[in-house]
Amino acid sequence: MKGFKGISFLILMGLILVLAACGGGDDESSASEDQSSSSDTSEKVVLEASNWDFDQEEYQAKAGDVTIELVNAEGMHGITIDELDGFELEGEGSKTVELEAGEYTVRCSIPCGQGHADMVTTIQVS
Repeated sequence: MKGFKGISFLILMGLILVLAACGGGDDESSASEDQSSSSDTSEKVVLEASNWDFDQEEYQAKAGDVTIELVNAEGMHGITIDELDGFELEGEGSKTVELEAGEYTVRCSIPCGQGHADMVTTIQVS
C-alpha cells in the first residue's frame, strides 16, 4: 500500500509540473499586445492573401510609419517589397516601416502554385 501511495504522489507531482509548464503562454501575448498598441499611431495596410491573388490591386497609405500586415485567407503566403531591401513577412504577421511618398511593389514570396508569379500588388504612399 505504501508503494501505491508513493507512485500516486510522484504521478500527481509530475502532472502538476507539466500543467505549470504549459500555462506560461499569456506573457508572450501581453508583449504582442503592447507592441501593437504602441504602433496604433501609424498607418496600417492589411494585405489579405488567397491563392494567387491579393484582395486589392492597390493599397493606400500616408507617408511616415506604416504597419504592413499580412493575413492568409487561403493558402500559405509571404511578402517582399521590391523597394525595401530586406523587408519580408513569411506567413501571417506585421512589420512597421517608414515609407516615403511613392509606389511600392509587393510580391508573394512563398511559391503558392500556378498563379504565383502573378501575385503582385502595389502600395501607393502619399
